[in-house]
Amino acid sequence: MIAVALLALVLGLAVGSFLNVVIHRLPRKESLVHPPSRCPGCEQPVRPYDNVPVLSWLVLRGRCRHCAEPISRRYPLVEALTGLLYAAVVLARWDEPVDVALGIALVTLLVPMTFIDLDTRTIPNVLLAPFAVLAPVIALALDPDLLPELLLSGAGAFAAFLLVALASPKGMGMGDVKLVGVLGLYLGRAVAPAIFAGLIAGVLVGAVIMGRLGAQAGRKVAVPFGPFLALGAVLALFVGEDLVDSYVDTF
Repeated sequence: MIAVALLALVLGLAVGSFLNVVIHRLPRKESLVHPPSRCPGCEQPVRPYDNVPVLSWLVLRGRCRHCAEPISRRYPLVEALTGLLYAAVVLARWDEPVDVALGIALVTLLVPMTFIDLDTRTIPNVLLAPFAVLAPVIALALDPDLLPELLLSGAGAFAAFLLVALASPKGMGMGDVKLVGVLGLYLGRAVAPAIFAGLIAGVLVGAVIMGRLGAQAGRKVAVPFGPFLALGAVLALFVGEDLVDSYVDTF
């Protein structure tokens, strides 16, 4: 299990390097494969030995080898975050291959979605759509009996958030509605604690903002909700089923 987790870590680091490209280029509607990565300062192509996830950034001390242009700390952060989450999913769900596959796929969606939403306050359909298709395909291939739960959870979460968005268009964007539907396709019934955790995190951050700026000014600060849903989804990956079982057993 440890060996597989280490392989997942390495894979996640490599995928995280590509996700940095997705985060930067997708909102700009640029190709994800051409041209190759290059320094934004001197436009020199990044050599393979300078493109090793996390390690290259540390060796270069966060600067371009050619012009010393600073390289954002976001790049190693995205790489390390993706790798660690991949490994954590494997360790937590080792005995359920379908959960491992769904978890890794979900992480691959959540990481770029979070940073794109923070940057642009949008969640691109071109990012959500393929992952909405991928979840049922994974379930059908590895555990067909799980598919009805995932489809019902996705549809239920989507419908609930759609009603909220229609009732309060300024408070909920359609990107969040579609995102929560996709989360249901991956988390099944554990989407409920994911949403709950996301709402709590959003309320806490909103309270902090209003505490610092005042209630009137704080309400005018636009805070994307997608990252909070992503946080709730990650928590649900590891403890969501236990929380649902505990609730059902209690009530």
